[in-house]
Amino acid sequence: MKLKNLWLLILLVLLLSGCASKNPCPEGSVTYLESADEFPPDTSSSLPPTKTDIEIRGKTITVDRVIEGPLCNDTWEGTVYVACDLTVQKWDIKPFFLSNGCNLEIKPGTVVYVAAHNNVAYYKGCTTCH
Repeated sequence: MKLKNLWLLILLVLLLSGCASKNPCPEGSVTYLESADEFPPDTSSSLPPTKTDIEIRGKTITVDRVIEGPLCNDTWEGTVYVACDLTVQKWDIKPFFLSNGCNLEIKPGTVVYVAAHNNVAYYKGCTTCH
């Protein structure tokens, strides 16, 4: 009976360890700034759209832009992939860094994939999460 309980416990531990979520972004990949004033001005209108293929959950998705670096003072449209190497405004309690003077416009119909959120697609922009 004890052996049966031991095997059941081992199986349960193995199953639960497989359910643990791992952080998709490496530690230290995000840089935090104290104020939104520290971000560079919006230059998105001067950037030509560069389509890139990204593999998400075994499927190849073509995105219009890959966002790396500063996450403020920008305009997004089409399909956007937010990578791990980001610069965001530091927050105290809740991560609402997109509403603290961060000028980020997300056009209607934009799909945003976020690496730090396990590549989840947001169809209503990032305001639904931050």
